[in-house]
Amino acid sequence: MAKKTFEESMTQLEKIVEELEAGSLPLDKALKKFEEGIQLSRFCFEKLDETEKKIVQLMEQQDGTLKETPFAANAVPAESSSSSDDE
Repeated sequence: MAKKTFEESMTQLEKIVEELEAGSLPLDKALKKFEEGIQLSRFCFEKLDETEKKIVQLMEQQDGTLKETPFAANAVPAESSSSSDDE
């Protein structure tokens, strides 16, 4: 498989799913599309896994502990909070 971005792979995977759902492909072509879809799916999963690991590394605290916080696209960083665990 040629080097593709995650987004290109997802777009191609979506197209394959649409083609397979249409049910108009001959069995041999459908099987080849399915195999290609599996490869793309694995590639995308690996990219997501790599990204998650990078995010976890970036979220690591200075003391080496991880602070897990739920991801929210519109969340405001908690830095402005006045509460503290250091008492």
